[in-house]
Amino acid sequence: MPHQDPVYQALVRYTRALSVALGYRDLHTRLHSDRVLALCEAMGAQAGLSTHERGILRIAATFHDVGKIGIPDQILLKPGRLDEVETRAMQTHAELGASIVRATELEGAEEVARVIRNHHEHWDGSGYPDGLAGAEIPLCSRIIGIADSYDAMAQERSYHPAKRHGEIMEILRDETGRKHDPELTRLFSEMIATSEHRAPGA
Repeated sequence: MPHQDPVYQALVRYTRALSVALGYRDLHTRLHSDRVLALCEAMGAQAGLSTHERGILRIAATFHDVGKIGIPDQILLKPGRLDEVETRAMQTHAELGASIVRATELEGAEEVARVIRNHHEHWDGSGYPDGLAGAEIPLCSRIIGIADSYDAMAQERSYHPAKRHGEIMEILRDETGRKHDPELTRLFSEMIATSEHRAPGA
């Protein structure tokens, strides 16, 4: 299990304060991160990740949005859709998050930082910040990307209602091969069908 990995244990011990800080900064983001973590843990088991990989995935999923600590309130807490300039500013959260985790200088921090930096890369190379494609994208980043997308669509926002499970899966299938890894999307589809974190609806 991931908790038996000493690298994972050290990262958890010394990054716990980041989780508390994120909750104070933006509770919505913290709760989203908790749900993404749960989905990623299930996906890690479904995908057959090693103990070490599952530990890294758990830390990276927990802090995939920690860079939002550095996003100005008027953008992070805006009640509507972001404009183009605001969107570019928001996208820097992946790089900021990687820098924050890397600054701990703990064993394993560099690996976690890379996963966080690349969790918005797309399978076809159209994502950010590095324009990586396919297997260039770290496996754990690809897993977080799918879980992140699912939960974002499942939750109500000021600018869109919560989508039902069937709607979300239709969108994920449409994005497969463009935004998401086809094989991981298949595994996610199998896992989420019976998950307690599955959105309502057929």
